[in-house]
Amino acid sequence: MEGLPPEALEQVAAYFQALSEPTRLQILNLLRAGERNVGEIAQQTGFTSANISRHLSFLMQRGLLERESRGTAVYYRIADPSVFALCDLVCGNIGRQQERAARGSLAFAAGAPAARARRKSSR
Repeated sequence: MEGLPPEALEQVAAYFQALSEPTRLQILNLLRAGERNVGEIAQQTGFTSANISRHLSFLMQRGLLERESRGTAVYYRIADPSVFALCDLVCGNIGRQQERAARGSLAFAAGAPAARARRKSSR
């Protein structure tokens, strides 16, 4: 980001904004396996076609998706595969944070009986 003009930083922020909504992340994850139309995405996510269309439009505006009309259907696919490298990086970091938190919880739980025993013996 160093040296980017304010206009470019606004584009970076808009890109991250596109990734800030769980439904859009779910859509991107589905499209990772290949192109799909609105109906397929709606069926696989459990959201309405109107809701999916709104999110697809937002992702298109941010340059993450491409669309192709085929007859009466429109198919969407990933335009920027680097989005998955970014998502994998963030997901890996979150996974490591959760593992550390789980280990901390286990250590705390394991230490609790010993602490109770120490309190009882000091009485």
